[in-house]
Amino acid sequence: MKNIRNFCIIAHIDHGKSTLADRLIETTKTVNERKMMDTVLDNMDLERERGITIKSHAIQMDFVRGGEKYVLNLIDTPGHVDFSYEVSRSLAACEGALLLVDASQGIQAQTISNLYLAVEQGLTIIPIVNKIDMPGANPELVEEQMMNLVGCKREEIIHASGRTGLGVEKIFDAILDRIPAPKGNPDAPLRALIFDSMFNSFRGVIAYYRILDGSIKKDDKVKFINTGATYLADEVGILRLDLEPRQEVQTGDVGYIITGIKNAKEIKVGDTITQFNRPCEQAIQGFEDVKPMVFAGIYPMDNDDYADLRDSLEKLQLNDASLVFEPETSIALGFGFRCGFLGLLHLEIVQERLEREYDMTILTTVPQVSYDAYLTNGTKIVINNPADMPDIQSINRIEEPYIKAQVITKPEYIGSIMTLCMDKRGILINQNYLTEDRVELHFEMPLAEIVFDFYDRLKSISRGYASFDYHPIGYRAGDLVKLDILLNAEQVDAFSSMIHRTKAEDFGRKMCEKLKEIIPRQMFMIPIQAAIGSKIIARENISAMRKDVTAKCYGGDISRKRKLLEKQKKGKKKMRQFGKVEVPQEAFIAVLKLND
Repeated sequence: MKNIRNFCIIAHIDHGKSTLADRLIETTKTVNERKMMDTVLDNMDLERERGITIKSHAIQMDFVRGGEKYVLNLIDTPGHVDFSYEVSRSLAACEGALLLVDASQGIQAQTISNLYLAVEQGLTIIPIVNKIDMPGANPELVEEQMMNLVGCKREEIIHASGRTGLGVEKIFDAILDRIPAPKGNPDAPLRALIFDSMFNSFRGVIAYYRILDGSIKKDDKVKFINTGATYLADEVGILRLDLEPRQEVQTGDVGYIITGIKNAKEIKVGDTITQFNRPCEQAIQGFEDVKPMVFAGIYPMDNDDYADLRDSLEKLQLNDASLVFEPETSIALGFGFRCGFLGLLHLEIVQERLEREYDMTILTTVPQVSYDAYLTNGTKIVINNPADMPDIQSINRIEEPYIKAQVITKPEYIGSIMTLCMDKRGILINQNYLTEDRVELHFEMPLAEIVFDFYDRLKSISRGYASFDYHPIGYRAGDLVKLDILLNAEQVDAFSSMIHRTKAEDFGRKMCEKLKEIIPRQMFMIPIQAAIGSKIIARENISAMRKDVTAKCYGGDISRKRKLLEKQKKGKKKMRQFGKVEVPQEAFIAVLKLND
């Protein structure tokens, strides 16, 4: 056990975590040259296309130093703010963390956020300045920032390049010398923490765990403490690039277990595995339960696919523990699910994965946050869906979630970032200079305001030089209203949204204009209206298609033409009474990109 090291790599998005992981794997020859490729741990098509890590990936490497063999368990983590839950789970399985900072970009918001997560878990931090071979690299300045942030000495900071492999030997030495070996009792009853799981259509659910005490053998009878279920360990082993079966996995190791479970709900990330015959006294206090920040409805395009969509979401939830969902029905869209996400990128990724991996054609409603409504009779209800909003007369007040946002940028962009945050109802708390050309701004603002397009607009006004991170700080009362969209005088509940009264008119007008562009014309006129209660605040008309009914009148009295036009007018009026307006899929997607 003294020769085992468990560590992860944490950094802001695009600071070179996956590339450095490639060099570590290459140096230890864990993956043979034929299978080796760029960002070898990113095994999803989506990850490769976007150049981001979505899932944490674990791999075991063997390293020899001075004739002594060491076992290194590496977990590569995502860097985007939406996937910080993945990072917290990876940290729970480690004793140390490599903190990577880009030499040309310096410390950014997610660097600080991930560092605090690691410090809270009591991990040993190894500071690394990466990408020092880049033309714009300024390692001395970044070293100063890291010394102030981490409180380390200059000689403890390692200079490295994930692209060329520079500094990899020093990193291995630091891992072996600074990160402590796992503590645990090999003779105690088995205690293993499940930190991830995935679904394999042939083998069922595969759970990944880190053993804190005891060991697990093939064919052992094991018990999952939280669910209370017992299973037989059909196969246990360690994680290389593929699963590698072993007869026994011991204390301090990271491994996998296959028990033939087919039902996704039977395994819970954060659960403790113990032996049935010799159970441990108490479960491991792991990471906290995920709190979704953004809610949206997901509906199948064809109602017959409802059961398939439920199965797909359950399997996806295994692979992505931060996704939560519950059934709901909509008048316009039929049966579907109300899903909770960690942010807008998370919503986008789930949408794409459902379409690619599970071949589902789905429709997503406007994302919302969750509100607390206090009624006049003293009761409190949670509103995750605008359709749940009670009658306005029975509401005393509505409270919305607030966040504390941290923006790190260059001084020249302060003005435009402040304007953006004030426009989003933000309040500036403080601002301080980290260095001469790095400013940290703290805002308090409603979560609903950053759900739509805040991150994209922040990146464009700062030319990519602003980084953003946030955490919730509770609920506050606000003047919120429910905005409804009516098509042909019928309410479309999928377009309903909760919004601040001051922004309702502008948002309603934009919605009506966008829908006018997208909804196809019919043989009758379609009015599109935005309303708050019974008050219409914006309106657009989609004009009817014209048919030239007077074409056959090539002469004679005008009254003949008038008679035909009157007949057509009556027909169109009747059509409008019975006509149904089909809303295309693009309309729902376009609403998400209203401010583009």
